[in-house]
Amino acid sequence: MVPGRWQTPAGRLTLQSPNILLITIDQWRADCLGVAGHPLVHTPALDNLAADGVRFASHYTQASPCGPSRASLHTGTYLHTHRSVFNGTPLDARFTNIALEFRSAGYDPLLFGYTDTTVDPRTTTDDDPRLFTYEGHLPGFRVALPLPEDREAWYRWLESRGHDVSDRGRFLQGRTDVDVPPERGATWAPSPYATDETETAFVIGEILETLPNLCEPWFIHASILRPHPPFVVPDPYHDRYSPAEVPEPLPVGDTGHPFLDVLPEWGFTRAPEDELDRRQLQATYYGMVDEVDDQVGRLLNALDDTGLADHTAVVVTSDHGEMLGDHGLVSKMGFHDQAFHIPLIIRYPALNGPTGVVINDFTENVDVMPTLLDLGELPLPDQCQGASVRPFLEGRTPEIWRQATHWEFDFRVFARTVHLPLDDCHLAVHRDRGGKLVQFGGMPDLFFDLESDPGEQHPLTDHPAIVPCRSALAEWRPSFRDSPLVNLLATPNGMITLRDPQPAS
Repeated sequence: MVPGRWQTPAGRLTLQSPNILLITIDQWRADCLGVAGHPLVHTPALDNLAADGVRFASHYTQASPCGPSRASLHTGTYLHTHRSVFNGTPLDARFTNIALEFRSAGYDPLLFGYTDTTVDPRTTTDDDPRLFTYEGHLPGFRVALPLPEDREAWYRWLESRGHDVSDRGRFLQGRTDVDVPPERGATWAPSPYATDETETAFVIGEILETLPNLCEPWFIHASILRPHPPFVVPDPYHDRYSPAEVPEPLPVGDTGHPFLDVLPEWGFTRAPEDELDRRQLQATYYGMVDEVDDQVGRLLNALDDTGLADHTAVVVTSDHGEMLGDHGLVSKMGFHDQAFHIPLIIRYPALNGPTGVVINDFTENVDVMPTLLDLGELPLPDQCQGASVRPFLEGRTPEIWRQATHWEFDFRVFARTVHLPLDDCHLAVHRDRGGKLVQFGGMPDLFFDLESDPGEQHPLTDHPAIVPCRSALAEWRPSFRDSPLVNLLATPNGMITLRDPQPAS
């Protein structure tokens, strides 16, 4: 049974209620921050935010790809609870979420960007256009700027700036009128738009235009699409990093595991085979990271310049990471740390807590909703499975805190490629400081001794930590139940069921 929700009384806003700025950056690895010690990337804006706030260095998302991870972020629940397991799987309407809770308290939550939420089909009609896409919006938000992957609003804005947008596909790839130098790879060519015309610049610009017209306290969710592919970025970011200087990726391990055998066969998950192209992809990604950081810096500077920063809670995180060639993979599917270890930086000066602090305790994206509600002095819905990190922000260590982190990946949409029943197409991870257990529904488990094998190259079948890890994972992840929507999927042809891939009746 899905837990209910507490009814937050309306009119709880006070002059002391914080402004809320929740920034999600799509597909951002935890290590791609200057302040995290990356040898190349240049992220002064987020580095400064961390210096003025708190950085959580062992922060993990709970699912992948975008839809399920954001469902966990927005509801404070794990994948095995909300069961929105893939892009297009409906989110059960019985769950409250961060926008609904703040709206109940008197805020007007504004969304700039996207949440990748599919509506519960039981709450609408079969011809509802929201059933034909996985890129719907989370209930409770007022959509100030919709920016799904069709980028329609961005294209219209580019057109207003003099661009010919009749061939929209050209804006998703590098310019074809430049010669790629021999020391550069396939993704080197710059975009056909300028630095101040990126998708991120567009979103940030819209927020900056809106800010002066908002009554305090306000709630803004800035959902930034980059550095999500396609791997293209304007000059000068495209040329900022050389393929020759990017770090070597982690090699493919000696797993011999059926899941890892099939994962590269999904196509979009396989790293470029040409080494120069693979290195260039890394370099382009780092340039995209720099571009996003610069644009986020515009927004953070505006908060400082207008005096809003002192009473604004700023949270910056991601939905998931990016493999970036590690283990021979790109994208964010699977179980490796690179796809699930993400940044979390929080700044709220009104707490008068310590600044420049790095927290190494495990934190998770299910903690974001409880934290923001806590900062707003609002009750926590009983569905939430995360916990507020406010004690860390105040310089306190909670008496009880998690000693491990967990995440899940449900790959039932690929059931035919792995030759498993739908309900066996899942994995769950228990990760602590010493080891990592990957438990599959229909395949052998994997265990890595992270002390001797931090790169997850050599799985073990016999280790004293395996049994306690299995026990901990079983306690954390109950058996699936009450999941009526788990095999439904929103597609351009409408809602289908994976058990019979035809439009659902």
